[in-house]
Amino acid sequence: MELVTIGDIEQAAARIRAFVLRTPLIPAPWAGDDDRPLWVKPENLQSVGAFKVRGAFNAIGRLDESVRTRGVVAYSSGNHAQAVAYAAAIYGVPAHIVMPEETPAVKVEATRAHGARVVLCGAGQRERVAAEVLEETGGVLIPPFDHPDIIAGQGTIGLEIAEDLPSVETVLVPVSGGGLSSGIGTAIKALCPSARVIGVEPELAGDTAQAFRTGQRVDWPIEDRNRTIADGLRSQPSELTFAHLQRVLDDVVTVTEDQIRSAVAEFAYRAHLVSEPSGAVALAAYRSVDLPPGRTVVVLSGGNVQPSLLQEILAG
Repeated sequence: MELVTIGDIEQAAARIRAFVLRTPLIPAPWAGDDDRPLWVKPENLQSVGAFKVRGAFNAIGRLDESVRTRGVVAYSSGNHAQAVAYAAAIYGVPAHIVMPEETPAVKVEATRAHGARVVLCGAGQRERVAAEVLEETGGVLIPPFDHPDIIAGQGTIGLEIAEDLPSVETVLVPVSGGGLSSGIGTAIKALCPSARVIGVEPELAGDTAQAFRTGQRVDWPIEDRNRTIADGLRSQPSELTFAHLQRVLDDVVTVTEDQIRSAVAEFAYRAHLVSEPSGAVALAAYRSVDLPPGRTVVVLSGGNVQPSLLQEILAG
């Protein structure tokens, strides 16, 4: 299996530069831990409110124009959907997005606002319905994580972290399908080889933590994974992403639902940043997991939270 390289990530950075925000690396003195000074990589500031725009622009930008004009198809619980819809609109091609019925309305509405056709499906049916849409439209699939171009695009975050804080010692990254953590891990290990890269996922969707311990992928029922408030972290790694994770992650840890909620509130009150639950798991781990000392970066992966849920969390 051919894995993504730092060269692939550097090429992706050049390809997407005109379309994607180079998010700042923000120091967080409010963290109050002298042994583990903290920086935040706020991908919620991207045009679609999440990191997914990086992989979407890289994957669509890599397509031959004759293929791209047939349109693109994606399946996603929300952030990848918005990213593909936005990138397709910029390139002027049709987008057909399959989304689970339980996806927060704010993400469905945002996807439609970019001009995409949204097809809703039942839990666990995204891939099957997307295959039907592909056959119907003749478009090309832009998967949420299971593709080298997606991994390389997401890896540009790690490239930026390494450029802005070459002395980084720990990077905490949310884990779901594994595209983000695969890409960031690949970049960090290439440019800051002594740094630790630690994946974080919800305890209620802790399949990757279990797989990392056993050395092989495990399958958790979608009903179990859907229990977590972190709706963007309910996917499971593919063979491709798990192979990357085994190579570039030092550990995978889990956090509870209460810890995730507390991290969302901390981002809002202390950093003045809006985070969806999925985007806050890295900060939750920083607060709750026994981690080594040293300069630490948490990746705030997205801020597309349902307003009513944010209000509920902030009300305590």
